[in-house]
Amino acid sequence: MRDYLDPENAKGMPDLMDSAICTEMLITAKSAVNNYAIAITEAVHPELRQTLVRHLDEAIDMQGAISALMAQHNWLFPADPKAQYPFDRKAANTAIDVVSMDLFPYDTDRLGMFATPTNTESKENQQ
Repeated sequence: MRDYLDPENAKGMPDLMDSAICTEMLITAKSAVNNYAIAITEAVHPELRQTLVRHLDEAIDMQGAISALMAQHNWLFPADPKAQYPFDRKAANTAIDVVSMDLFPYDTDRLGMFATPTNTESKENQQ
């Protein structure tokens, strides 16, 4: 059993987390675009509609910026589905692998692994 709280077993995680966080942000931005578009069609008051249109424009800009960032890091291939498919498949397999990890082992004692004030105090109290 691997202890994933041990930094040794966390290799590659920052890149995986960055792409996962960006993907979640992209999904949220797309959802905001959809929600603002619906709200605009239901708004009656002209000032409210103008405000919602402004927010919709900002959400579209945000979605574009996130997409550009993801494309820059090769996490998104919007114009090439053949390139996107392997990435999405890898992301899905990684999600399945993460679910199967024993991330919360029974023994969570980390004394001695990290230099922390609490860790130092604990050692002094034990002597």
